[in-house]
Amino acid sequence: MQDSVIHLEEIRKSYFMGKQELQVLKGITLDILRNEYVALMGPSGSGKSTLMNILGCLDSPSMGKYILNGHDVSTMPDNDLADIRNKEIGFVFQQFNLLPRLTALENVALPLVYAGIAKKQRLEMAHEVLRKVDLLDRSHHKPNELSGGQCQRVAIARALVNNPSIILADEPTGNLDTKTSYEIMNIFSKIHDDGNTVVLVTHEEDISNYAKRVIRLRDGLIESDKVKNAASVV
Repeated sequence: MQDSVIHLEEIRKSYFMGKQELQVLKGITLDILRNEYVALMGPSGSGKSTLMNILGCLDSPSMGKYILNGHDVSTMPDNDLADIRNKEIGFVFQQFNLLPRLTALENVALPLVYAGIAKKQRLEMAHEVLRKVDLLDRSHHKPNELSGGQCQRVAIARALVNNPSIILADEPTGNLDTKTSYEIMNIFSKIHDDGNTVVLVTHEEDISNYAKRVIRLRDGLIESDKVKNAASVV
């Protein structure tokens, strides 16, 4: 589809344990459009983590085609995938994954180092995204001086700083209390309202309610694909 930022055709993924083949994804065909807000859900063993790793270019499919923002990443070598990851995908993880010795500002600016952007511009861009997540006043604090919710805001700012094609969030509220979880999800809603494409992996129904479209996986296949206030699209 012309306005798809993610286009998957018959994506399959198998792992081998000795000579035994374990099929995890059994033929996923899917389009995610620009500025969609999608939640991926499914029970343990459904394949959602494997699908997330493929969407994030952290793993490659065994078969099928994956077009990410016009790039066929299905068969790219690891070096090219790393470059695509840095340019096209902003990651937000459950564990925050911040570097403890760096300040919030330095953590946010880190992807820009790999992108080869000059220091002055890096810090200006990092300042701007910290402002977007209401954390500018904590920019010179290190992760151990921040609350869990503040650390996740830093991680969200870091994901945004490269202006990626998609924000990929894996259980982003998993380590947070309920009140802080809702605050973080409100930030994701604001990011989506600003025109970003957000793909959220969660097992929590109340968190998935923030998304506009919910895709449920079971046994390596799409079980349902529903847009809010609309009929099923599968």
